[in-house]
Amino acid sequence: MNWAALDPGLLGWPFVAGLLVLATHVPLGRRVLARGIIFLDLAIAQIAVLGVIVAHTLGWETQGWQTQLAAATAALAGAAFLAWCESRWPDIQEALIGSSFAVAASLAVLLLSGDPHGGEHLNELLAGQILWVGPFQLAQIAVVYALLLGFWRLRGIRLGRMGFYLIFALAITASVQLVGVYLVFASLILPALAVRGWPPRAGLLIGWGLGALAYAAGLAASALFDWPAGPAIVMALAAVALLGGGLLRLPGRGDSASIHH
Repeated sequence: MNWAALDPGLLGWPFVAGLLVLATHVPLGRRVLARGIIFLDLAIAQIAVLGVIVAHTLGWETQGWQTQLAAATAALAGAAFLAWCESRWPDIQEALIGSSFAVAASLAVLLLSGDPHGGEHLNELLAGQILWVGPFQLAQIAVVYALLLGFWRLRGIRLGRMGFYLIFALAITASVQLVGVYLVFASLILPALAVRGWPPRAGLLIGWGLGALAYAAGLAASALFDWPAGPAIVMALAAVALLGGGLLRLPGRGDSASIHH
């Protein structure tokens, strides 16, 4: 193990990125569990990735505004479509979400099939490049998250189905290019699973705490063992959610308790 790799100068900004992602994804994940649309985030993330890949095939700069716009447009279009599907065919919503993920993923592979670096680019979008985030990128993401959380808090229950889907899509679009598809899904679902059944305020605080612990542990393991950071953090989130969820399953905190906000 390389103990010298535990350098706050190298791991500090990635950890801040994780905290920012958790700020939106823990409450969004709890709402997703409550609505029973577990794979919505995976589908929207993959559709946002499809937008990035379309921009890549057109030769646009990866961090340019055109690519950001392409990703956001794709995610918003996918969210609007899935929100419409939920209102039209609620009984098969999960099947439609899963199918949307499969179609978007297949289109992404087809678009990159002629690119000699396509596999590498796709892997970066899936596993993420959290170790390379910087303060300017994090400041931009923080502003986006603050606006989304503020609007969500302001509108409350008046947000409606479409409003929730659109906020969800914009948050996912910001996150997926920051930490990758795998970490987006894990950050949304695993902390929320660990605190399912807890009342809103306590559940959010504990979910954030567990998520922060997992990001710290995953980044440390990545540095010590020279592992890819994204998958290492996903494994840490799974371990912390499993152990934390078991330890925090107190009497009277069963699955039947409401987690609606």
